[in-house]
Amino acid sequence: MDTFNAIVQTLDSTIRLSVPLLLACLAGLYSERAGIFDIGLEGKMLVGAFAGAAAASVFHSAFLGLGMAVLISVVFAMIHGFASITHRGNQIVSGVAINFIAAGSTIILGQAWFQQGGRTPALQPGERFEAIVWPGADAVRDVPFFGPIYSELLSGHSILVYLAFAMVPFTWWVLFRTRFGLRLRAVGENPAAVDTAGISVAWLRYRALICTGILTGVAGAYLSMVQNGGFVKDMTAGKGYIALAALIFAKWKPVNAMFACLLFGFLDALSIRLQGSPLPIIGKVPVQFMQALPYILTVILLAGFIGKAIPPRAGGVPYVKER
Repeated sequence: MDTFNAIVQTLDSTIRLSVPLLLACLAGLYSERAGIFDIGLEGKMLVGAFAGAAAASVFHSAFLGLGMAVLISVVFAMIHGFASITHRGNQIVSGVAINFIAAGSTIILGQAWFQQGGRTPALQPGERFEAIVWPGADAVRDVPFFGPIYSELLSGHSILVYLAFAMVPFTWWVLFRTRFGLRLRAVGENPAAVDTAGISVAWLRYRALICTGILTGVAGAYLSMVQNGGFVKDMTAGKGYIALAALIFAKWKPVNAMFACLLFGFLDALSIRLQGSPLPIIGKVPVQFMQALPYILTVILLAGFIGKAIPPRAGGVPYVKER
């Protein structure tokens, strides 16, 4: 039974750790399906995390914090669009610039506004999203097998966790069952054909980036308003890049993206659980190696297990309208 409880706890951690990856991965899915390579997911998550925690702390409202996180992230997404769509700039350079701006501005503004070394004040109840306990979760907690699954694995998560997983079927429906999704996929494969049909390529791509900004804003808010209870310097810790790796691993499909993010979340949860624990034959492994394990395995998985991943054909290429 102890082994079963340990498995449930690891899976519970997997879900919690995979949520920001999943939201960022779906955000990148919208932009890349539209032909915009967005390496700035990391930066937009970071500004979303800062804006959400700062607004929640000042206005004492979790939902106002979430709204501010989404708004600021969308603004940064529009900056990326202005550089790479309107002015046809290099999308990689624009994304890297956003990451640098986000990393620097959050520290400077955090220090200027709160004088806590770039942090925001710790969020109090009402300023962060609390766990939602399902009916009867406490009553069945001690029931063998079913109790831990219901009370720990399914219940006890914040609303943003359930929203993240609900976005998977919603994104699938948008991309593959709506006119907007059809046009979005078409503009990522052959923007000239979309333009010939009288549809604005630029406006479609801007709308894709708005979707990206919304989802990265929610991902950032989750980090600072659920997982951490406040903003700290560089709290995204490369999650935007791992989300991009998960997107490639998933071959730009939303359901595959969910399983890829769960896999990377599991690797992260496993590395945390095994820190300081001796392993069979190997013995005690250095903490630094366990912390680096998810990133090492990410490279191994991408290098040897996904086969050939073919991105949208127009990805990363600015569209120039033929005259």
